[in-house]
Amino acid sequence: MIAEIKTLSSYKYCEKTLQNMIPCVGIGLHGGQKVNMVLKPAEVGTGIVFIRTDVLDKDNVIPASYQNVVDTRLNSCIGNKDGVTVSTIEHLMSAFAGFGITNVRVEVDGPEVPVMDGSASDFVTLIECAGVVSQNAPLRVVKILKEVNFEDGKGASVSLYPDQNGLSLDFMIDFSKSRAIGRQEYSIVLSERSYKDSVSYARTFGFAQEVEMLRSMGLAKGGSLENAVVVDGDRVLNKEGLRSENEFVVHKTLDAIGDLYQVGMPIIGHFSGVKSGHAHTNELLRRLMADKTAYEIVNLDDYEEALLMRSRKSA
Repeated sequence: MIAEIKTLSSYKYCEKTLQNMIPCVGIGLHGGQKVNMVLKPAEVGTGIVFIRTDVLDKDNVIPASYQNVVDTRLNSCIGNKDGVTVSTIEHLMSAFAGFGITNVRVEVDGPEVPVMDGSASDFVTLIECAGVVSQNAPLRVVKILKEVNFEDGKGASVSLYPDQNGLSLDFMIDFSKSRAIGRQEYSIVLSERSYKDSVSYARTFGFAQEVEMLRSMGLAKGGSLENAVVVDGDRVLNKEGLRSENEFVVHKTLDAIGDLYQVGMPIIGHFSGVKSGHAHTNELLRRLMADKTAYEIVNLDDYEEALLMRSRKSA
C-alpha cells in the first residue's frame, strides 16, 4: 500500500503539500539557460501546476497532466492553449510521486525545469527541507482494473496491470551495442523510503556521439558530465563512474514514475516498461483514461476498508 502518514486530518490517507516555499537555481538540460524555480504550497485540489513567471502577456499556468504533454523528445514537455510550455518536468514530478505530494505550485522563470545533477536527489532534498504537510482531504487514486498496453512496433512496449498493493514497477533496457550499459532489468514497489533510497539517485544518460546531433535539434545544450552520465562506446566518461551498476535502468524507472504521475494522482497497479520512453508512457496513460472500464478512481481510505472487509469474510 501507499505509505501511511501521521496527520491531523480526518483521513488516514490524505492529500499532501509542502509546509514552506523553497527556491532553487539551476541550468536547463536542453535549453542550457539559467533557471530560477520556487516550489510553493498549494491548497487542496490544486494538483501539480507549473507557472511561467516570465510570461506576463499570456496564460502562464500549465497543469502537469498527460493531456498537456506537447513534446516527448528526450523529456516530458507540457504546454497550454496559449502555447506556453515547460519542459523536462519528469524528474521533479518523479520526486513528487515518490513523496506522495499532490498539491504544489511550481514557479519557473524560463521554459525548463532545472536539471540539477541529472537525477531527482536534489529535488528530494528540496522537498525534505521545505517539509511535507497533510491536508484535510481524502487521497484519491487511480485503481487499474484490467490490462492496458501499448507497443510501438519497434520493440518498445509499456503496460499497466491490476495490482492491489500500491504502485509497483519493472523495467528492462537493452543497449547491447554498448558493454557499458548492456541489458538491465529492475523492479521496485514504490514507497517514500524505496524511492529515496533506491531510485532518486539515478542520473539521466546519453551517448557522446549523439551530442552534436541533439544540439542541432535544440536539445542537450545544458548537458555536461556534471548533470548526466555520458557513454562513449563501451566507456563511461564521468570520472566518478556510476552510482550503481544498474544506474541506467533505475533512471528509466525514475522517469516512468514521473511520467505516470501526470495522470493526476497515485496509481494502484503494476507498470511494466520494455525499452520504452516518455512518448510510450504518455500514450499508455491516454489509452488508459480513454477506456472507462480499465480503471476506477477511489478514495484510498475506502479502498483499504473494502480490502479489510473482504479479508475478514474470507478468513
